[in-house]
Amino acid sequence: MPADPLKPFFAARGWKPAAFQKQTWKAYREGKSGLLHAPTGHGKTLAVWLGPVAEALSKKQLPDSCAVLWLTPLRALAQDTLRALREPLEMLAPTLKVEARTGDTPAALRARLRKKLPFALVTTPESLSLMLTHPDTREKLSALRAVVVDEWHELLGSKRGVQTELCLARLRTWFPDLRLWGLSATLGNLDQAREVLLGPDTAASRNAVTISADLKKSIVIDTIIPHEIDRFPWSGHIGTRLAGQVWQEIDTARTTLIFTNTRSQTEIWFQALAELRPDWRDRLAVHHGSLDRDERERVEAGLRDGSLRCVVCTSSLDLGVDFSPVDQVLQVGSPKGIARLLQRAGRSGHQPGKTSRVLGVPTHAMELVEFAAVRDAALARHLEARLPLQKPLDVLVQHLVTCAIGEPFEPEEMLQEIRSSYSFRDLTAEEWHWCLGFISTGGQALAAYPRYRKAHLENGRYTVTDKGLIQQHRMSIGTISGEHNVSLRFANGHTLGTVEESFISRIRPGGNLVFAGRHLELVRLHLRVATVKPATKNNKGQVAIWGGSKMPLSTELAHAMAARLRGEGKPAPEMTAVEPILEIQRRWSALPDDRTLLVEHARSREGEHLFIYPMAGRLVHEGLGALMAYRLQLPDSVIVTQNDYGFSLTARRGLHLDEPILRRLLTPENLLDDLIACLNTAELARRQFREVARVSGLILQALPGGRNTRGFREVQSSSRLLFEVLERYDPGNLLLQQSQREILEKQLEYGRLKSSLDDIGQRPFHLMEIEHLSPMAFPLWADRLSATMNASDAATRLESKLEELTRAAATESPPRHSSR
Repeated sequence: MPADPLKPFFAARGWKPAAFQKQTWKAYREGKSGLLHAPTGHGKTLAVWLGPVAEALSKKQLPDSCAVLWLTPLRALAQDTLRALREPLEMLAPTLKVEARTGDTPAALRARLRKKLPFALVTTPESLSLMLTHPDTREKLSALRAVVVDEWHELLGSKRGVQTELCLARLRTWFPDLRLWGLSATLGNLDQAREVLLGPDTAASRNAVTISADLKKSIVIDTIIPHEIDRFPWSGHIGTRLAGQVWQEIDTARTTLIFTNTRSQTEIWFQALAELRPDWRDRLAVHHGSLDRDERERVEAGLRDGSLRCVVCTSSLDLGVDFSPVDQVLQVGSPKGIARLLQRAGRSGHQPGKTSRVLGVPTHAMELVEFAAVRDAALARHLEARLPLQKPLDVLVQHLVTCAIGEPFEPEEMLQEIRSSYSFRDLTAEEWHWCLGFISTGGQALAAYPRYRKAHLENGRYTVTDKGLIQQHRMSIGTISGEHNVSLRFANGHTLGTVEESFISRIRPGGNLVFAGRHLELVRLHLRVATVKPATKNNKGQVAIWGGSKMPLSTELAHAMAARLRGEGKPAPEMTAVEPILEIQRRWSALPDDRTLLVEHARSREGEHLFIYPMAGRLVHEGLGALMAYRLQLPDSVIVTQNDYGFSLTARRGLHLDEPILRRLLTPENLLDDLIACLNTAELARRQFREVARVSGLILQALPGGRNTRGFREVQSSSRLLFEVLERYDPGNLLLQQSQREILEKQLEYGRLKSSLDDIGQRPFHLMEIEHLSPMAFPLWADRLSATMNASDAATRLESKLEELTRAAATESPPRHSSR
């Protein structure tokens, strides 16, 4: 590629193109597709973007239609992306325009884009799907030369990723010479990620490249060490007690991002920091995905112009393009994954040659070990893989209706197109005919109801002609699901964001809540709009909460943590700080790891306790605990608790087990049948079916503030009724089967659970009889209290047990027995 078209842009900034950027431009000029992998802040955007720009500049006449589609995983990234793409055009080709079309785009701009598309359009998978419902989309994209999928690792392994695959398959069919490029900063399975993006055995994949920037970005991972560490830690016991130490770090930097793992934790930490330093209110902000776009953009602008010194945020600021350099990043709580922490660390030193620094803030003492372990794994580049989804049929039937609305399709031609995507490469003829039947009749049990007849055959092609149905489908496009949201607004119409209906419905008018860093009073809740005003009372109010499960420890981080517990790795301040806890664990029992299976047995006034430590993550341990409890078949009830390190069983009697019995209880034989029996998967699948039904179009999604104001309970009731009808009259319905598969993977990480059982079968067992709860057992025991007692009684019992264990730890080591 001639360097001349791009030279003025680089020369004006005193930059020199990196080798990987030149390599990407060359590959693009040669008509190749590919995946570009480079650390955050090293110029991935320019590497892919300037290829199409240089191609346009080489033409005698600049293009007058859309040549590039740029897909972003988050609409919150669209403005940053626009700035990054427009910057070189301002110098190189001012007449070439770049615009964004997302759910945040104003109606006037959307209408303008419907008439004419710019040279490059920044959009999301949902908005691209929406474009495919318009009959003139193929014509409007006739000059399309490239599609870029930004932050591909964020989409991979999700239904939104599958939605993207299907949209790309449609575009590849329309434009066989289309070049597809993915950008990824942190990924462990690059070759597979590229194949999923481009499709198996497609023209794009046969002429594809993977480009990795050969750049050694310096990353420093440190941890705030608490001044005092309890010898018997439990989940979250440190809480926000480190806020004072966090402020000391904030004071040392010009700008700080504090990442948390949940939106609620973001609100809690913002309040904790603001209460310590009320004079910083105008320099401290909160940012997460439930905030209104204007609120998010205000915070992002404050980071750019330097008016904000610190922002507490979630993954909404994980990603992004050309932020003003952030001096430091703090991570509250374990990141639970290596790639996640590296992504967040990259927000500091977000420039080539700069050092990225992240500071861990533990929420309980064992997270000190996790931070030491994540540093080991990050330096060794042991990154997690993102595994692609296989054949989610709810996404497929939604896509088929989308295509039939936009451009009627012939079944066999469409089947070949669908099979060109990675997720549906093995779609069977039986599954395909079921999907066609579903979109045309609703399936065997629903064929008598006209509302489920969406597509019909006309001249050998499936089409959709009902205007009302077309409008409803367009409103329901997408795969993001969750509880129905309620818009939070002031009386003057200013919108703060959204909260879940189940949360806001528990607050009476006049009650207080905390959202967007503000103390608010609820005025009224009507038609999915909650009107609020600034609170005048002194009480703090309820912090907004959102549904969702806790992230489990990744396999790679679990292995790194086990290695630390075995004593491997260089000396680390985190390990020095936690050594008193580990020393008690060694005295009273043994340290768990992933090469042996530590099993502790204890007795108390509640009965018997069994503590088992596979080190396989919270979700796997939930499944293993339920499985063992079911297979034991005890006459009394068994209480199961779990965390990332292990799980516990509590019963009045019957838990004093020898190794042969334990091995039989932990065998992978009959795993699926036993899980289905012990977990009431019918009820779990019924809940999961709500999401599947919405994505597939059986239930139409209500929009906040729209005319359809059905509440969450009504939707829940509708999905339950549909589930029961299908279960009774169409038990072979493939969406029912998908719901069961999804709940097993979502609730228990079924694939990882099975692998863990296979691994456990190969490990030696280490059985310990313990007189007192060990430091590893205590948090599992403590979690049981909250499930079986009211808060006051649980707190009293917890305090009493802590005093007992503390006294025991200060005396001679109690007896232990390693064989039973």
